[in-house]
This record gives sequence, structure tokens and C-alpha cells, in this order.
Amino acid sequence: MTEERSRSSDFVQSLERGLAVIRAFDAEHRELALSDVARSTGLTRAAARRFLLTLVKLGYVHLADGRFSLRPRVLDLGYAYLSSLSLPDVAQPHMEALVAKVNESSSISVLDDTEVVYVVRVPTRRIMSITLAVGTRLPAYATSMGRVLLGGLEEDEFEERLSRIDIRPLTPHTVKDETALRESIAAVRRQGYAMVDQELEEGLRSAAVPIRGASGNITAALNVSVHASRASMAVLRREFLPHALAAAAAIEDDLRGASRGNALPRPNGR
Repeated sequence: MTEERSRSSDFVQSLERGLAVIRAFDAEHRELALSDVARSTGLTRAAARRFLLTLVKLGYVHLADGRFSLRPRVLDLGYAYLSSLSLPDVAQPHMEALVAKVNESSSISVLDDTEVVYVVRVPTRRIMSITLAVGTRLPAYATSMGRVLLGGLEEDEFEERLSRIDIRPLTPHTVKDETALRESIAAVRRQGYAMVDQELEEGLRSAAVPIRGASGNITAALNVSVHASRASMAVLRREFLPHALAAAAAIEDDLRGASRGNALPRPNGR
């Protein structure tokens, strides 16, 4: 079958080989040497080297100390699939179960440059001054999901993104400057979750956790948001965060199952 495709005038074999190089990386093989990629794809070392260095030049692959690894930009390749179908379908039942347990709203977002974009949302029947729906964009720096997603970027991409963020005081509680934001995101990276206290809107608190793809990269973030009158930050951490972590883990398990069926969605990391 492969030979028949190769002989077709409409079949671009170099594209097939380039995609094979990208697929050589997975959760068990996050970093590969040139010889590893050649062996996995069946390419010669010379051919594998050309494909890898092209992907490095295009920003899809990182090279350090003779070893290659995928960069977040590869997530661009599957964004349309994610936003139109798979992640919402996989996540919806887990988020509905989460919302039923905590009686608070939950959302999933992906990072688009310096903003988060909502791709799934399960609300409660509570009134909020901010109307949130799929497609809503919010500044990443002032949201718990945004800090999880910014924290998931590679260091050079994080620094570039951070240099373009215009930090504005949305409330008296909003992070004040780049130094404070940098410290907050460093804490998120250490602890594996983010919590924001009334930085986006007065009276709104939220906790967010990462959702990782098969490669181990953070591809989306899930949150639980509460009104300050219903939960302190301590209560949010103690009673709501564990449920959010469990829901994210369940979504990741389902996404890994979809990956085995060649249907893993990968959101936009830009």
C-alpha cells in the first residue's frame, strides 16, 4: 500500500517522511538522538538529519547537546481538530461530573499568544458579571488557566511571550508588574497548579490545573471558579482543587486512549 502511494503523482513522500519524524517522538521518547530517529522512521541518518534540521529551523523541533525534542509549536498542527471536536467531546462528561460535585463552574482553555481562549465550558446557574462562553478570550496574565499555560511554555518562548504582555490593573488585586507575574508563574511550575484571587474580576476566585498531551506537554488548562463569598482561597485549595486535578487526570486518560486510535487532539500553543 505504501509503495502504491509512493508511485502516485499526487503523493508527496517527503511530507510523509517529515510527519514520520515528528511521530517518532512520544511520551516514552521525548528526547531522541539522530540515530534514534533514523531507526524509528526507517530513514537513513542523512535523510533524518535533513528533516530534523528543517523542523528545527521552522520552530517545531528543539536541538540541544545532540538530542532533539518537540517544541510547543507542533500543537498548531492539530488546533482545528481540537477546537472543533475532540477535546470538547472527551472533556464534557468529566467536567459535568466535576461541576455536579463542586456546584461551581468549570472551563477549559488553550493559549493563543498572550490570551486564553475558552474551548469548553460547563457553567452553574449562577450570575457572573463576565459572560463566559466557548470562544471567550481573556488576558492570560490575570487568569489561573493563563498562568498554567504560560508556565507550560519552554523558557525561550515564555520569555518572548512575557515581553509582550501588557499588564494592566483589572482590579485592585491584579498582579502589579512583570516581576510579580514571573514569580507567580514560577510558583505554578513548582506546585503544578495555579490559584488566582480576584485578579480578573472582583469577587471571583479560581484554581486551574494542566491538561497534558501524549508528549507530556501542557496543551490545555482546566479550572474551577467560585465567588469569593462562597469559598476562601484555603477552601478552594482544600476542597475544590483535588476534584479539578482528578477531572484533568481522567481527561488525559481518555485523550491517551484517543491517541492510540490516532485521534489525539493537540491545542494551539501560540
